Amino acid sequence: MTKTVRVRVPAKVNLALKVGGTDPDGFHELGTVFQAVSLGDEVTAEAAPAGSFRLSFQGEGAGFLPVDDTNLAIRAAKLLAAHYQRPDLGVTLAIRKRIPVAGGMAGGSADAAAVLVACNALWELGATRDDLHPLAAQLGSDVPFMLLGGTAVGTGRGIDLNPVMTSGTYHWTFALSHTGLSTPAVFREFDRISKPRPTTIPPDLLTALRTGDNAAVGAALTNDLEEAAISLQPGLEHTLRLGLQGGALGAIVSGSGPTCAFLAGSDAHSLELSESLALFSGVRAVRRAYGPVTGAQVLP
Repeated sequence: MTKTVRVRVPAKVNLALKVGGTDPDGFHELGTVFQAVSLGDEVTAEAAPAGSFRLSFQGEGAGFLPVDDTNLAIRAAKLLAAHYQRPDLGVTLAIRKRIPVAGGMAGGSADAAAVLVACNALWELGATRDDLHPLAAQLGSDVPFMLLGGTAVGTGRGIDLNPVMTSGTYHWTFALSHTGLSTPAVFREFDRISKPRPTTIPPDLLTALRTGDNAAVGAALTNDLEEAAISLQPGLEHTLRLGLQGGALGAIVSGSGPTCAFLAGSDAHSLELSESLALFSGVRAVRRAYGPVTGAQVLP
């Protein structure tokens, strides 16, 4: 029987996203608070002949995703094999998508993190999470957090992580847009209409997370990219307003958008929000999740 490994990986929501100036390489300085949520993808890795790297998708947005070397999942597998100088390795990857594509919830980064974990187990390389972190950082700013999970402050390009102590469970409702947004395009729009800002994380948010004060967490949600995302998709402003009218404790564009995230007061309230938001023609679909949850994990 061919050996296979299955890994589940969460999506993320940015509770705070502060955007500063650019470094010499053109990357923006960031200050962010990530939270991993239960909405996630599942990656299956199966042993393949040496040098064979293949990828397929099912589910959310599968038909729009590349399956060649431009995909972070393939790049993650090849990077891991190259790092350990193992040309004898290969893998066939099958990814079941539930994280929105181009939705600001790090779906591509999540899959890359899951592939690192899956191939490490499949190929029996024995790498620790600390070993995988620098490889994840080479792949993208969100990939290291998808290995870690939980709640964490990210600084620099978002790859320098410090876990945040949290209390309680946070119930989220996510309103998905009919069309995606390109992260580079949102940053370009930010540069066009905004000025770099301090990247300090609001202390009120960290205090609220530590004490489990959901209402205070909702009030402290902040995203410097929100204005740029709304500039590119003006309908997002109405979606955010609808969620707040429905009693959401807080509303925010997730990451670079266009997914809108609403913090609910309870699981039941999350359901009520999802039912009301689903009626708006500007919303393609609604998803519910809770956080924080662990990062990419091998399934039994």
